[in-house]
Amino acid sequence: MGTYRVAQVPAASGSFEITERDVREPGRDQVRIAVDACGICHSDTVFVENAVPGVTFPLVPGHEIAGRIDELGAGARELGWQTGDRVTVGWFGGSCHHCRPCRQGDFVVCDNLKVPGWAYDGGFAEAVIAPADALARIPDGLDATDAGPMACAGVTVFNGLRRSSARPGDVVAVLGIGGLGHLGVQYAVAMGFETVAIARGAEKGEFAKRLGAHHYIDSTAGTPVAEALQALGGAKAVLATAGSSAAISATVEGLTPRGELIAIGADPEPLAVSPLQLLLKGRIIRGHPSGTAQDVQDTMDFSVLHGITPTVEVVPLAEADAAYRKMLSGAARYRMVLTPN
Repeated sequence: MGTYRVAQVPAASGSFEITERDVREPGRDQVRIAVDACGICHSDTVFVENAVPGVTFPLVPGHEIAGRIDELGAGARELGWQTGDRVTVGWFGGSCHHCRPCRQGDFVVCDNLKVPGWAYDGGFAEAVIAPADALARIPDGLDATDAGPMACAGVTVFNGLRRSSARPGDVVAVLGIGGLGHLGVQYAVAMGFETVAIARGAEKGEFAKRLGAHHYIDSTAGTPVAEALQALGGAKAVLATAGSSAAISATVEGLTPRGELIAIGADPEPLAVSPLQLLLKGRIIRGHPSGTAQDVQDTMDFSVLHGITPTVEVVPLAEADAAYRKMLSGAARYRMVLTPN
């Protein structure tokens, strides 16, 4: 059968090394994917650092996978897949179909969610075996290096916005314009929202405008962010992509009555929000996890329709460790993407 290369971490917090694995046949309702690209997500750190239960080492992370099906397991063809199909696999890497959330049709919060790089080897590799229910079809016109990040970063912000209470014409703010937020701004504009980008530093204002933002708020300029939002009439929704609880908390008073804070930026520190801030104006705070394979496909289709792509920096698989460290340092161009060749 031969072998294929992977970038693996031999132990918790270790450095990536390139090694080879034996090629395996996919099982029932599985496919083997020849990986064309895999994004590096900040969430990969929780697995590399062994910060969640059930991680085993050596570890091959990667849950922003784009590639081509090169082998079908039994039953996969009956599920509508063929060899050669271009597909992605994201944070949603398959569900168990039998837990309570799955029985209620809410597969992305499955009690036994199969995240690539956690439940099975991820996409920092030349090949990966994944369940067929994790697959989203890549539309024509979308490169693999753009499709990979759509399977996690893209679907997370796209779903967060389209499932919010905001409607076209409403003021919607995107906190942070990094790997998640730069996509969030583009989606918010395409959905018809009066879009406000919030970030640190005046120099990011020009980038925000290039993304299509109607307004830019520099959180370091002296005026409190909530006050600046209220000067625009208040935000019906704030999509908080920044990984800072303090920055997220600072937006709450900028929400309209019945306004909604959508928290997708990860920070272990608690939010500093009082019940009174929520009660008196009927405000809502909700977390939002990624999306199913169909949500990923919707995200990619919408992106092609509106010409939305992530800003990526493409790096060969052999340089996975340097690319991962660059992502951690914050010096990356928004999304680092590995390619086998």
